[in-house]
Amino acid sequence: MSPDPEIEEVQAYAANVYSHLIGAATIACSDLANKLGFYAHLRDSGAMTAADLAEMAGTHSRLTRELLDQQASSGILSYNPDDDTYALSGAGAMVMAEQESPVWLAGGLGAVRAMYVGLDRVEAAFRGDGGISWGDHHPSLFEGTCEFFRSCYGHHLVQDFLPSLRGGEKRIAEGASVVDIGCGAGLSTLTMAAAYPNSSFIGLDFHAPSIDMARAAAKEQGLDNVTFQVESATNFKGSYDLICFFDCLHDMGDPVGIAQYAKSQLAKNGSIMLIEPFAHDTRVENHTGRGGASYGFSSFFCVPSSLSQEVGRGMGSQAGEPGMRAVFEAAGYGHFDRIAETQSNIVYEAFV
Repeated sequence: MSPDPEIEEVQAYAANVYSHLIGAATIACSDLANKLGFYAHLRDSGAMTAADLAEMAGTHSRLTRELLDQQASSGILSYNPDDDTYALSGAGAMVMAEQESPVWLAGGLGAVRAMYVGLDRVEAAFRGDGGISWGDHHPSLFEGTCEFFRSCYGHHLVQDFLPSLRGGEKRIAEGASVVDIGCGAGLSTLTMAAAYPNSSFIGLDFHAPSIDMARAAAKEQGLDNVTFQVESATNFKGSYDLICFFDCLHDMGDPVGIAQYAKSQLAKNGSIMLIEPFAHDTRVENHTGRGGASYGFSSFFCVPSSLSQEVGRGMGSQAGEPGMRAVFEAAGYGHFDRIAETQSNIVYEAFV
């Protein structure tokens, strides 16, 4: 048994846990504020009182003030006691109110909501076989995941990632056949299709509601070089110049088998483009603040999704380059290269 800790150690430990409690409350309140439109109103109209914001947003005045005080207490908003107004800074607007911003985060908070809504189901998985199908989670997960990746795909996929492929973007710009496996709501597929009108794109996902979202978005954007299908990762046919797995391969039950199947559907000189969450090479290196979020989402969503499928490898979102390299080497690829990275993602290219 370890000796009794010093009181200072206990206080520091308790302070750390309490800081996470504050963060959890702030995430929930920020998710609500975003859904109510508070950030957009404050961005567009500037500082205002709780009563004025409530009137503009159509919300209960007393509840609005309470939520705004939480947001001011946590540094999301500022408060001016001289005129009793709340304000969102320019930096705050980029993070919390502007969907196309390179640092947009507010939309992704719905994924955290899905953690709390699904807590009982996840507890049952921990006490059972570990598996929860992706589609069995609360719908806020699907929208939240799409919005979480919006800034990365919108500001890096065409600008940085695709040009980093061998031969650059020449092939896809001139006209290529591309399939996006595990496309979810189609954000990545649509981003590529809009940028490369000479190429044809297919987005595949086994989750029908996400494909419905993707099809609606494609129609809204008027894109005629992209289609979406409800399909598994080992049941598509073709000869593709580029096969994409964007932030999804670690969620799959048999990544080696899926990588092997993808290899059989590559055209001559075709490549696999793999985007995965940023991770270091070892678990201990990932024991950081970022790792706290990544392992949290992975515990609730990524690993249970994999365990619910055949093979059930359970890689998790923090498998990193060594884990992904092992998958593609086992699948028989001769080349596996790390070609780009951001603070949130690492990009790889694999080919025969």
